[in-house]
Parts: sequence; structure tokens; C-alpha cells
Amino acid sequence: MDELLALDFTIDPTFNIYEASRDLHRTRRLEWHEEYTLPSLWRFYMPSRISHGSYWHFWGTEEEVAWKENYRLWMTFINEYKNRGGRVTTGSDSGFIYQLYGFAYIRELELLREAGFHPLEVIRSATLNGAEALGADSEIGTVEVGKLADFVIVEENPLQNLKVLYGTGAIKLMDDNTVARVGGVKYTIKDGIVYDAKQLLPTCGRW
Repeated sequence: MDELLALDFTIDPTFNIYEASRDLHRTRRLEWHEEYTLPSLWRFYMPSRISHGSYWHFWGTEEEVAWKENYRLWMTFINEYKNRGGRVTTGSDSGFIYQLYGFAYIRELELLREAGFHPLEVIRSATLNGAEALGADSEIGTVEVGKLADFVIVEENPLQNLKVLYGTGAIKLMDDNTVARVGGVKYTIKDGIVYDAKQLLPTCGRW
């Protein structure tokens, strides 16, 4: 760790891509698979002796227990690296092992939170830290006059619950005792153009 810090080394852990290793059933049954995972990609996820990233030949309890311990050690290292001034960024390795594009990135935010990051540190990893790693922090990474900025706008507070950033939102018990799905990105602003994310979302799942 000392050597990595001295090198100003950036770590992008992509915790999400191996999450199925510690809880295969959960990851296989994520609610968005049915509508948003293409059949061809679903077939690629299946156990195989030739497909990269497919090693679920007979995945069981012992393997999951070992991977849970692996995550505990890995997350402890990453959190300590951050605490000592190391740069940690946010990324995914979607398209493998039940991790779907878009959704897996939000899951990575949750996993950084699990590792011990404060929610604001999670957001920093997903914004300014990435810009610094690219050497582009004078242009992007924070909301400042003169910088380029793309936004996602949600009606809930992601610092309270990162799940509201998923395209499908999160389940919430309302004050009147009804159950509602809240959150999900409402608008995306890209290059100054405002997109209605709620209208775009259904088109992503039509195959």
C-alpha cells in the first residue's frame, strides 16, 4: 500500500463484477434481468467451459463463504487506501457474470458504501476522482463555472439511499401505508441537452 500511495496509483476496484461469487442466487435473480438482459447475453452468462467469465460449473456454499471473506479483506484494503489519501474511482466490468450495463455501475456505488466509504466519498469516487485519474479535472469532475458538466436528476436523496439511482428505482413504504416505486433517474442532461430518462428507459428493454 505504501508503494502504491507513493506512485499516486489509482485503484478502480470494480467490486461488482465478482459479486455473484459470494451470492450467486441473488445476482442471477436481480429484478432487471427479465426485461433488460438480452437473450444472447443471458446465454453468455450461463455455465460454460468456453465462455470467458463463466465458471459456475457447480458453485456452492463453500465457494461463496470463501468469496465473502475475500470481499471482507478486499474492501478493508480499499477503504484504508482511501483513508490514507489514495485515489479510488468507480467503474464496472459489465457484460459478464450477471452484471448488466448501467445497473452494475450503480451497484458499484453501493459496494463502495459497503466497503466503508461515506456516501459523499462514494460520489467523489464517481466524479472528481475519475476526472483526476484522467488528468481532466480542470474541465470535468465537479460543478463549477467554466467546467463541462453532465447531470442525472432524481427526486429522491441518493445520499440516503443509493438504490434510487437505479433506472428502476427503489421500493418505499409511503406515509399513507401504500407501497410505491420511487427514484430512478428522472432527467439526464448530456452536453446541455435534457433527456427524459423515464421515457427512454422502456426502449432499453425492448428486444
